[in-house]
Amino acid sequence: MSDLHIDDFYKDAALILLQLYKNFPRKITLFVEDIAGPDVVDDFGLHSERHLACFSTIRWLADSHYLHFDDTIREEATDQTVLSHKAFTLLASPAQEYIPTELEHLPDSVQQRLSTNVAQLRLAIKAGSTSSINQLVQSLLVQSRQHSI
Repeated sequence: MSDLHIDDFYKDAALILLQLYKNFPRKITLFVEDIAGPDVVDDFGLHSERHLACFSTIRWLADSHYLHFDDTIREEATDQTVLSHKAFTLLASPAQEYIPTELEHLPDSVQQRLSTNVAQLRLAIKAGSTSSINQLVQSLLVQSRQHSI
């Protein structure tokens, strides 16, 4: 039996890293709803468990030196958010966990770009494969030990 909250963590982490990579080096406001989807607050104005888990993933990534932000906007977003050096170099590096695709007919430069960690994360998210996403994010967390903070 899978721990669904861990599956959500891996997917959220992948989507957060991809969104920040897409905007790098520009600092952005990172909204939880852009990652976890729309949230419905309860009668007391409290966010759902899913929303709070995604917000906690952002905080964990910051605490673990994968991203930086200047401030939080309640529990809805982080402001001036950007990838850390460690995360940028990790995402731009060649993937150890590689999702095979038909690359032989493509130029070498395109093959190299498609075999990076960020390209593999994009493919896993596009395919919607929970196991591929989990495997890739786990691999990134292990590989990150080799990248500076």
